[in-house]
Amino acid sequence: MIDRRMMLAGLAAVPLLDAVGAAAKAPVIGTVRRLDPALDRIVAPGASVTRLAEGFRWAEGPVWVPGSNCLLFGDPPSNTVHRWTAAKGVEIFLRPSGLQTPVPAAIREPGLNGLALDARGWLIAADSGSRAIVRIDLATRQRETLADRFDGKRFNSPNDLCVARSGAIYFTDPTYGLAEGDDSPLREVAWCGLYRLSPDGRVDLLDRSHRRPNGVALSPDERTLYLSLSDETRPEVLAYPLGTDGMTGESRQFLDMRAQHDAGRPGLPDGIKVGASGHVFATGPGGVHVCTADARLLGVIETGKAIANCAIGKGGKVLFLTSSDSLAAIPLRSS
Repeated sequence: MIDRRMMLAGLAAVPLLDAVGAAAKAPVIGTVRRLDPALDRIVAPGASVTRLAEGFRWAEGPVWVPGSNCLLFGDPPSNTVHRWTAAKGVEIFLRPSGLQTPVPAAIREPGLNGLALDARGWLIAADSGSRAIVRIDLATRQRETLADRFDGKRFNSPNDLCVARSGAIYFTDPTYGLAEGDDSPLREVAWCGLYRLSPDGRVDLLDRSHRRPNGVALSPDERTLYLSLSDETRPEVLAYPLGTDGMTGESRQFLDMRAQHDAGRPGLPDGIKVGASGHVFATGPGGVHVCTADARLLGVIETGKAIANCAIGKGGKVLFLTSSDSLAAIPLRSS
């Protein structure tokens, strides 16, 4: 049963039919902090952040599904994936979404976290509860485990991912899903890794040097892999060059969010998406940091709460935001 508050918020979003355009009845919950006039080409002056639904424990991992004209997003602590459409608002799509058995006390987040689609339109997910990368047929809800180990040892709790055109999956494996975090007795690997899962099932460890690797995204030409660090001592987004074999070179700092973190703005670097024109939408302290491909910060989309992740939908015309207990959106001119 859908929570009454969630259902009412979803119904309130029904007027948002034209790329969240005529949003008179949807509550405005955020603002856009403009730092560069070039942001106007992406987000129109006067565009508002509106709430589509609320009542979640922690909204995460949104992905737009073009064939169904819907948004899927998770609530990992509640072991649920929701579906939002303009016509019906929020409905439960998968429950349980991740761990299919009773949840042991050692698991803090049993549900699916980061979501993406592969070339066939199947859902690829970071399953925090089952500690695996899984593939789900959206029509039948049947799931398949693609990988749950590296060198014979269980992952910590896969968090976010992105899928290359080759079918390779890049994903992160911090310890957020474990009740005791870094000290969890369930841990089998001693690091929080950035990995690549090849279409043939081979898992390669790309980087094991970060405390809190989190969001990952590819540039449109797939020559750059972006990685967000949800590390209060190093709140940054990194950029890795990718070779023709899909493997990473030495990373460089792409975006430093220390100033926003030190100012006490809510959130840490978390989810990240890249638009068709190469603009980077990186969640972090204060909201979604909108940048050019050469790391020029154009502005920040804010809700007043931490924004865990975002997704570009409706043909590049809407940016969906999973912000703490809410799902929100803002129209885009381009991405």
